[in-house]
Amino acid sequence: MALIKEKDREKLIGIMKIIEEDVKIVMFTQENECQQCQATRGLLEEVAALSEKVSLEMRDFEADAEMAKNLGVDKIPATLILGEKDYGIRFYGVPAGYEFNVLIQDILDVGKRSPGLDEKTKEVLATIQKPVHLQVFISPT
Repeated sequence: MALIKEKDREKLIGIMKIIEEDVKIVMFTQENECQQCQATRGLLEEVAALSEKVSLEMRDFEADAEMAKNLGVDKIPATLILGEKDYGIRFYGVPAGYEFNVLIQDILDVGKRSPGLDEKTKEVLATIQKPVHLQVFISPT
């Protein structure tokens, strides 16, 4: 059963035509998938099928433990959005509801290789001298 409705799927195909560069979605799951892992995998498979510029790579959290550690993945389901480099974009849990819009926007931004920030904002961000770890926690309620 499709997770993305047909009318939404058609709209997303049109939106994703702006993707200029390849985007790789990497999902970490495990052999015995939890319910959230199964739902995430199904959703990501449908998203990746919307554009030839988007690919999905499945990884096993235990079998690929070294890779997970190197990418800073410490829980599953984990979804990473990568371009020619790792931008640090991570989703833990199912990127559904409001998070689905953010997932799609992140894919578009990585596919354009631009976060859509104005020059003044880029200048301010360029002055940051130390690494910043930003986390956004959400609740379905």
